Parts: sequence; structure tokens; C-alpha cells
Amino acid sequence: MKKDGLKSQNILMRMVLLCIISGCFLIVNISVHAAPQDEPILKSEAGTQDEKMQSQPWEPPPPPPDEFDWIQLKSGEWLKGELKVLYQKKLEFDSDELDLLKFDWEDVKQVRGARIFSVRLVGPITVNGLLQVSEEKVFVTVGEERQEFERNQLVAIAPGAPREIDYWSGKLSLGVNLSRGNVQQTQYSTMANIKRRTSKTRFVTDYLGNFTKTEGVQTVNNQRVNSYFDIFKTRKYFFRPFFGEYYRDPFKNINSRVTLGAGMGYHIIDTSKTEWDVAGGPAYQRTRFDSVEVGQASSESTPAFVAGTYFSRELTKTVDFDFRYDLQILNEESGTYTHHLVAGLETELTGWLDFDVSFVWDRTQDPTPEADGTVPKQDDFYLIFSLGIDF
Repeated sequence: MKKDGLKSQNILMRMVLLCIISGCFLIVNISVHAAPQDEPILKSEAGTQDEKMQSQPWEPPPPPPDEFDWIQLKSGEWLKGELKVLYQKKLEFDSDELDLLKFDWEDVKQVRGARIFSVRLVGPITVNGLLQVSEEKVFVTVGEERQEFERNQLVAIAPGAPREIDYWSGKLSLGVNLSRGNVQQTQYSTMANIKRRTSKTRFVTDYLGNFTKTEGVQTVNNQRVNSYFDIFKTRKYFFRPFFGEYYRDPFKNINSRVTLGAGMGYHIIDTSKTEWDVAGGPAYQRTRFDSVEVGQASSESTPAFVAGTYFSRELTKTVDFDFRYDLQILNEESGTYTHHLVAGLETELTGWLDFDVSFVWDRTQDPTPEADGTVPKQDDFYLIFSLGIDF
């Protein structure tokens, strides 16, 4: 019996040992077969990555950090120079090779600033620091702190610690028409626009002057200066704490007319190609007449309501349409109602030179009679052809 027990015990131990040995062989065999199967998977993943890289268009490498600002266009091209301003979805960039350029913001892929910029975002929020803009994000770095914002929150960019001149831009246009022969006539018109723009404010002054001499006698002489200052409260609303106008037209029996007021404004449309603003508010106006009938006052003061709209549309890459309309509601002695309308086409000839065609319509509902009883005409129309210089 003992021999049978020992024999059974030996058989059991051999079976356990056999199971252990078989298990070891099985594990080794699985590992050996798994190794060749992993290689095709790795090769497949590598192939997929290669295909992805081949499907993406080649782009030049990003520029190294230096003293220049850099922008990358949607085409992949990098430009170096000086970022002047981003305002109302238009980026002005002074290229090191191509001079002053203007881009729709949607055509700019990345921005890398080498200087301190003032960045205004929806809120309004304004931050100052080193600027970097990617396709989806805006990064502003001050010292060791880096702030991150969504790109669609960006409203404006201006140099944050620049020279004062970096905030300013302008345009001067001059048109001349000379006639000789049976009639000697000289006509010339001057239009000027000056702006100071920051991330929070806008200051604008416009000048328009028309002058004509026929046979040595002056037959047209009118000048108008409009100015206003805006503070942006949000992306759509702005406060206009000051607006003013100076107007002179002796042939309309206006020696001088000064209007001062304050109001509010709203962006109806604000895209990369279209801009439409409306603004208005109460005002005070004082007019000095060139001459009056006997017994009439030589000047008149009145409260007024002033409103206006400005519309701009980019028709093509080189042609813009601008429209401006301003109206004033006054007392009868000051004219009851006046308006000033300017519609124009600007054609870009070079980066700094434009050819402009402008139509101007001025109207006074109830002109004041002159000393001899002559009543000036209600309407004046001008068609102006001019060359404009951007600066």
C-alpha cells in the first residue's frame, strides 16, 4: 500500500511539474509570436503619420526672435516689419520690403510682436505686453506672467509704449481744374483727414475746402472742419464726449458757424470689409451772417440736434466706397434744417497714393437773406476729382 501511495504521489508531482513547464513554454511561445505582430502595427502607424505629413502643405519655418514684428498670412508667407495698428478688422503693417500694407484681419494667420502692445478685447478689457496671436488664441506676456484670450475677443491692437506719432495717421487730397480761353476759371478743392487711434479711443478731424475764381472774381469759397472724439465702451457702443464743426460760406451768407455738442454712437456693421456707424446728440450752434437786412440780427444762437452716419465698403482690394451724411435740426432763424453729404470712391494707385472721386451735397432749408434781400440758394453740389496721399 505504501508503495502504491508513493507511486501515486510521484505521478501527481510529475503532472504538476509538467503543467508548470508547459505553462512556461506557452508564455514564451506567445511572446515570440506577438513580437512579429507588433512590427506591422508600428509600420502602419508610421505610414499613417507619413501620409498626414505629405497631405499638409509645406510652410516656411517660423522666424527666430529678433527686433522686428512678424505676421504670417493665410498663404503661409511671413512678413517682417512694424505692426502699426489693428483697427476695425484692418491690420496696418509697415513691411521692411513692401512699405505700408493693409490686410483684412481674416487674412492674417499669426502675429509675433517684438515690442510692447496695447491690446483691447471685448469687455472692454485692455492689457499691455509682448504680443503673440495664433489662429485661435491671443497671448500677452508681461514679465513672467502670460495671459491667454480667445482670438474672437480681440477688438484692437496699438503699440503700447511707442512714440506718440505711432498713434496718428492721415490723408491729404488735392484737386485742381484750370480753364483758359473764352473763360478763365480756376477751381481747386482740398480734403484732409487726421486720426489718432488707440485701443480705447478715436479722435478724428476732417477738412473740406472748395475755391473757384472766374475771370479773377471769386465765385466759390467754402470751408468746413468736423472733429469728434470717441471713447469705446464696448465693441458696439461708444461715447462721444465732444463733437464740433466750423463752417464758412460767404456766398450762402454765412460768415462763420460753430457747432459744439456731445452724444453716443453705435456700430451697426463692423466686419473686415464693411463698416457702418451712427451717432448723434444735442448741441449748441452760433452763426454769424455775412450781411443781413435792416433790423435783422447779425448773429443767431440756437440749441440743435445733430445726427450722422458713416458707411464704408471695400468693393475690391484696391477700390473703397465711402459715404457720410450729417444733419442738423435748428430753429428757423438758423436755417431750420441743414445737411452735409459726401460720397466717394477711393482707388489705390500705390501703397500711399489714391485717386479719389467725391460727390458733395450741402443744403440749408431756410437760408438767411442778405442785406439787399437776395436769398441764397438752398443747395450746393460739387463733383471733385483729386489725388490723395496717405501718411
